[in-house]
Amino acid sequence: MTASITTAIEEAKQRARAAVDSAAGDLVRISREIHAHPELALEERHAVAQLLPFVRAQGFEVRHPAYGLETAFRGEWGHGPVTIAICAEYDALPGIGHACGHNLIATAGAGAAAALVRALDPSQARIVILGTPAEEGYGGKIHMIKAGAFDDADVAMMAHGAPADIAAAPMYGVAHVDVEYFGKAVHASVFPEHGVNALDAIVTAYQAIAQLRHHIRRDARLHGIITHGGDAANIIPHHTKGTFYVRSLKPWYLEQLKQRVKACFEAGALATGCEMKLDWHEDQEYAPMLSNGPLAEAYQRNGEELGKTFIELKDLSSGSSDMGNVSQVVPSIHPNFGVGSPTLTHTPEFTAVAATDAAHAAMLQTAAALAMTGVDVALEPGLIGRIKADFAARGRREA
Repeated sequence: MTASITTAIEEAKQRARAAVDSAAGDLVRISREIHAHPELALEERHAVAQLLPFVRAQGFEVRHPAYGLETAFRGEWGHGPVTIAICAEYDALPGIGHACGHNLIATAGAGAAAALVRALDPSQARIVILGTPAEEGYGGKIHMIKAGAFDDADVAMMAHGAPADIAAAPMYGVAHVDVEYFGKAVHASVFPEHGVNALDAIVTAYQAIAQLRHHIRRDARLHGIITHGGDAANIIPHHTKGTFYVRSLKPWYLEQLKQRVKACFEAGALATGCEMKLDWHEDQEYAPMLSNGPLAEAYQRNGEELGKTFIELKDLSSGSSDMGNVSQVVPSIHPNFGVGSPTLTHTPEFTAVAATDAAHAAMLQTAAALAMTGVDVALEPGLIGRIKADFAARGRREA
């Protein structure tokens, strides 16, 4: 790069950092408000009501609702040759609130988008902020992909709170299956020989899956729960239900593992004489995360400049996300950012951590790192070409 281009990029990054500092009070206030009012998938009306005034105030033209989802939105600014999409999540978990820190994800994304508006000229890039509801289970981004939300994006970015900073966290693809067994209810003491025990069926399947766990690849996971085991102890259960997750970093192995898990369910039905019903929710299946190499490298460089220290997970996984589906259709990153505590996600303890000053400081730092990465995408000569070349090559390797 010439000295003039380097200087222009550095000045834009300084403007981005200053913009995050200027918006810090609003971003922390919004995060605390979302955290204090946790809402489940597709019910995130309060969260959206906090975010939209901020997004509009930055100069974005906003469409809400969007893509057929009441709690989705799209904000758009600029008309430059490269389109940078930034995703914001804001749904909570049942029972334990923001134990995945989506209040921090939402504000890191909103902060990054606001900073890019201050850092760039409208002719240099088009910035799109997407409010993406229902990550926890429903897969809001999958619906939005089908509705065309990412059709015009050159790159997509978001960042997720975690115990540590990871630039390119490997994330499983995941299939969600619900199983039901149907037997015959009779008095458990008087006529047990006439019953068909649906609880025995699901317990048999659960035990088979538990045994299968020992014999699967290290880059895969199986887990699930029995959600209904019967109605009374003195009635042979005639109807039981469970929900299970099958995960893998490799799409081809996920398909193999689904068949093995299906056989475990069939074993429960065969052993007991129950009827069985499976629903794999195939339209909500999460794909593995396909982290874009040059984009992740740019984010890591910018994060380190801001003081982040990154660790590498290699073949271990940090979970699953519908951002994996986005990464299959547009070059994407989904880095993790440490929140100042080693507390694990999806725990009540992480819910508490997600509202701390340390977590908010990390959120603001991450917003700046995302914005600085967006500056690189818009202004660094050749970077978007390398990003797209890596996307094409990585997609072939991971297929």
